[in-house]
This record gives sequence, structure tokens and C-alpha cells, in this order.
Amino acid sequence: MANDARSLSPDAQETLRRKAVAAVRAGMSQVDAAKVFGVTRHAVGKWMTTFRAGGEAALAAKPQGRPKGQVRLKGKQAAAISNVIRDRVPDQLKLPFALWTREAVRTLVRRKLGVKMSLSTVGRYLKRWGFTPQKPRRRAYEQNNAAVQQWLDETYPAICKRAKAEKALIYWGDEMGLRSDDQAGRSYAPKGKTPVIPGTGQRFRCNVVSAITNRGHVGFMVIKKGFTAPVFVQFLRRLVRYSKRRVFLIVDGHPVHRSRYAAAWLAEHEKQIRVFLLPGYSPELNPDEMLNNDVKSNAVGRKRARTQKQMMTNVRRYLDNRRANPELVARYFHEASVRYAAA
Repeated sequence: MANDARSLSPDAQETLRRKAVAAVRAGMSQVDAAKVFGVTRHAVGKWMTTFRAGGEAALAAKPQGRPKGQVRLKGKQAAAISNVIRDRVPDQLKLPFALWTREAVRTLVRRKLGVKMSLSTVGRYLKRWGFTPQKPRRRAYEQNNAAVQQWLDETYPAICKRAKAEKALIYWGDEMGLRSDDQAGRSYAPKGKTPVIPGTGQRFRCNVVSAITNRGHVGFMVIKKGFTAPVFVQFLRRLVRYSKRRVFLIVDGHPVHRSRYAAAWLAEHEKQIRVFLLPGYSPELNPDEMLNNDVKSNAVGRKRARTQKQMMTNVRRYLDNRRANPELVARYFHEASVRYAAA
């Protein structure tokens, strides 16, 4: 019966490996070597593979236990590091990293605590703290945090209160440009062979103006031309025409939204519609961004249009489907950054 060589000391394990490999190289079969040295056939085969790959040096005993110079973080130290990662980004701490990678965290621990860690140890700590690798959302440096907080705490609640008093319907609006070469998702392919997706070499685009409510109502226009003040007013006319209640439309600070042309039209129709502006550089506060991402990923990125007309048809059909399924649109408001607008 084979013994468990793992119970031996590192030096004894190395001696056993070397003797078994030497016996096999001298002509003994691996089965016989396993019987002679009291180990499994699998162990002898593994040692031979190691020897062929790295020679005698590969059979040497390896250090056991935690590498020298590495220590465990104390409770307060671990809490301090996890709080920094949660609340700050590397460049705020003058670290040479854009994202919190394992290497970035290792550098932070070394600089802040004077503790050396391997990348695998850093990974275990991150997992223990509840951190997972995720694709970050982009936030503009120009964003005013105080203005965002005021919007969340005061401005938007006041809009809601006013909408309730006037029985108005709150819409969230936005615009997006769609290109024929937009692509989303991944495709399975043999390892090492990047998949090639056929598509037209001609580039074309279209634009979408849309607005949604937290009850799943959707209004949209798919257009060939660019987004201008007359186009915006045309969309407002449609929104007003199909709404049975007064409309409160929340949009970003795009120049078209603040144009004189739009302001003049809104002044003439203030009993039907009113426009409110989000804080600057804060797209994450707008639920209609979720619709934009949905359309880009599923109506364009996963479907190859050969012409502009076909692209516009695909987008209209997809938006019509979303309009016919308000419960799906209402789910956009479950996203953490826009959950404040769900009620």
C-alpha cells in the first residue's frame, strides 16, 4: 500500500523524488518504482513530468508556509485599507494606477502600512472584504459633488412634490448617436483565435431622442439628422400630444436643451410641459441612460445592419417592443445610481 509522502519533511520528499526519478531513468518502470518507494503510480508520473520540464533543479524542495517578510493584517489595518479602496480612487492617493487592481492594492498596503504581500494574498483579502472585479462607470472630474447631493436631497424631491400637486408626469429624457460599427458582447471561438464578425465597411449612423417614466412609459424618435433645437422641439410636441397629463421633463444641460429656440417654445406651452436640468456632468443620475445602453447593446451591437434604413428599422422595432413592455422599462430604475427616481 502506498504511503502519503506529504507527511515527510521537505528534504525527505526531495530525496524520495530524486531516487524515484533516478530509478526510472536507469530502466525501472514507473509501476515498479512506485512499489519500491512506497508511493502511488500517479506520484512517480508527476515527478517524471516535472523532471522532463525542468531537470534536476525542478525536483528541489520548495519553501513552505508564508513567504518571509509577509505578515497578516490586523483588524484595524484591514478595515483602513478596505475603506480607502471603497471611498477613493488610486490617483487621488497619487498612486500610479487608474483602477484598484491587485497590484494597486498591494502598493497601497506597502506604502500605507509597510507590509509586503503577494498578489494572491491581496486577492484573498479582497475576496474576504467583499470586493469583486467589475467594470467601472466613468465619472467626469468636472462633476460637482455638492450639486449632485443637493439634487438628491432637495431639488428632485421638490420636483416630485410639485408634480404630485399638479398631477404632472415626470419623464427622463436623453439623446444618443448610434453607429454601424458599434459592437457589444462576446463570441465563443477556439482558444487563441479571435473571432471575426462580418460587417459592412461603410459607416453610417442615426440618432435617437427618448424619454421614459418610472412606470415604464416610453416616448422616442429615431432620426437621420443630428440633434438640433428644432428636432428637440419636435420631440416635445410629440411628448405633449401623447400625454394626457402635464409633463415634467428632466434632461441634462445639453446646449440644445438650453437654446433660445427651445426656451421660446416652452414658454408658449408652459401649461403643458416644463423642463428641468440635471446637475452638470452627471449622466449616472438619468434613468434614460439605461435605455440608451439597452438599445446600443441589443438593437445595434448584437444585430448587424447593412444600411442606415435597416439600422433605423431595427432600433424602432426594439423601442416599440420596450414601449409594449413597460415592466421591463420600469426595471431600469432598479439600478443603484437611479433608484432614487423609482418612487
